[in-house]
Formats: sequence, structure tokens, C-alpha cells
Amino acid sequence: MATNFLVHEKIWFDKFKYDDAERRFYEQMNGPVAGVSRQSSGPGASSSPSGDHSKLIVRITSLEVENQSLRGMVQELQQAVSKLEAQLNMLEKSSPGHRATAPQTQHVSPMRQVEPPTKKPATPAEDDEDDDIDLCGSDNEEEDKEAAQLQEERLRQYAEKKAKKPALVAKSSILLDVKPWDDETDMAQLESCVRSIQLDGLVWGASKLVPVGYGIRKLQIQCVVEDDKVGTDLLEEEITKFEEHVQSVDIAAFNKI
Repeated sequence: MATNFLVHEKIWFDKFKYDDAERRFYEQMNGPVAGVSRQSSGPGASSSPSGDHSKLIVRITSLEVENQSLRGMVQELQQAVSKLEAQLNMLEKSSPGHRATAPQTQHVSPMRQVEPPTKKPATPAEDDEDDDIDLCGSDNEEEDKEAAQLQEERLRQYAEKKAKKPALVAKSSILLDVKPWDDETDMAQLESCVRSIQLDGLVWGASKLVPVGYGIRKLQIQCVVEDDKVGTDLLEEEITKFEEHVQSVDIAAFNKI
């Protein structure tokens, strides 16, 4: 009964055989592992974990290769950085700002006074140079005088040209509505009266008769006036003087020209 019971149980009696086969496979792939003793096979005996050791060796080998490649990359980066530093040093040395040296300050002890440098007597050659400088200065003075005269002449010409140019006169265009008393008013006579007004800065323009209603027509006349000479109040005052013909005057339009 016990034997029949064990037949149906899933017990791995041949596990040592598979362990030995796996060990031999990894030994063929990677070589025998040193320091690992082979245990005797038998029922209930367990083999050494050679498969784990072989995997560990493979992992260590790959890490060493990766480490070597990383070291090579680090060395290349260090060489590139050193080259860049050398180039920067060369540029700094070649720049004009680097060449300029800071002025050296002279420390004077409080008990010692610095004597002013004595002026050397001028040699005859230096006297000749001074004379040459004076002559050049006189030439510059003559050139300055000529430039000043030329500038004054140009300013005078500009002032004369500006004085000859006529000044702009502000003008306005006015449209007047002149209304008669009734329909019996002679509109031709009324227009002749309006045009008879002559003022400085006043120019009469076109005119027409516009119907108002009940047979009455108004005179619509245009004129151009200079603003500083003729105003709308003056025009209304002059037109309304013709009391026999004119009832009122209105400004229909006013435009600046």
C-alpha cells in the first residue's frame, strides 16, 4: 500500500541527475570551477551550486569589460578637457586685456617724503621741436579762422534765402446764405450789392439761387478770406448794411484751406 501511495506522489527522485547534467553543461561552456568539490551522487544527495557560480563568473567578466570601456571613455574626456584648458590659456594670453599690466603702486613710508622729479634742461634739438609745434599751431589757427568765416557766410546765405521765401497765409473757404425779405426782392440786385463789398483779403466766388418756399429764393454765395484780415462777423455786418434787400445772413459751411 505504501508503494502504491508513493507512485502517485510527485516526488523528484532523480534531481541529482539533472544537477549533474547542468553542472557538466556549464563546465563545458565556461570551464570547471576552481575550489568546488564534486559530491558523490546518490539518492538524497545534493550537488554543488555550480550553475550559480558560472553565472556569477559570466556577470563579473561582463562587468570588467564594461569597466575597461568606461575607463577608456573617461581618459578621452580628460584629454579633451586638458586640450580645451590649454586653448583657453592661449586665448587669454593673446588677448589685449591680459597684456595690460596693472600699475605698480609705490609704497612710501610716512617718515620719508618723495621728491618731485627734476626737470631736465631742454636740449637744442628739443627747442627746435618746440618751434615746429608752434608753427603747426599757427597753421591750425588760420584754418580755424577760415572755417569760421565759411560758416558765417553759409549762415548769412541761409538767412537771406529764408527771408525771400513768402510766408504761408492761413485762409478759409466760407459759404454764405443771404436771405431776402420776400419773393418780390430783386435777387440780381441783391447779389450785386453783396459783391460790391471789397475788403483786403476777401475774394468772392461762385453763387446760385436756392428755393426756400412760397416762391422765395435765397442767395448762396462762396468766398475765400484770409483769417488774419477778414472774419465772419465782419462779413455779416457788411452784408446786413443793405437793409432794403437783405433780411439775414447765415454761414452754411466753413472750411480751412
